[in-house]
Amino acid sequence: MNRTSRAGRRRSLSVVVGIAVLLGAVSEQPVAAAPTGRFAWPLQPRPPVERRFDKLEHDWLPGHRGVDLAGSAGQAVLAAGDGIVAFAGKVAGKQAVSIDHPGGLRTTYEPVEAAVSVGSRVSRGTLIGKLEAGHEGCAAAACLHWGARREAGGRNRREYVDPLGLLHTTPLRLEPVSSDGRNR
Repeated sequence: MNRTSRAGRRRSLSVVVGIAVLLGAVSEQPVAAAPTGRFAWPLQPRPPVERRFDKLEHDWLPGHRGVDLAGSAGQAVLAAGDGIVAFAGKVAGKQAVSIDHPGGLRTTYEPVEAAVSVGSRVSRGTLIGKLEAGHEGCAAAACLHWGARREAGGRNRREYVDPLGLLHTTPLRLEPVSSDGRNR
């Protein structure tokens, strides 16, 4: 085997290893349920986060299973991603909308006066309703509680996930690799 083909093989191996490392880094995102990464903020412009997600050790423990986003009463609430409306109505006296997305992910929005009906197909950015005033535990006059959960596999277990993890707000930067496989 000559030196040129060995160098070519090393470069090819470096590229393969680099791609594997990149794929490993991407798969370690907080929410693996986002199959295409095509999710956006449900309120525009980008809202302040009033209260963050509180990961629970057990689903039955009390906690905050979503994020609260500051908005204004009557503000348009948009589908964060493509999917099918699974619920539109009242839950425990609050108006809510839930959307099933590919990959077993469901996002929920409350308090929202629905502008869609169950079974409707929606795309990212589709108007799904109007934000209603008031949300317990939120300092803003109107707050959207945005939640996400996914099927966690065996026995139909559900796992609540941080919906902010659906948003890919940090750009991915790659370092160049030299022909000998070292970072420059």
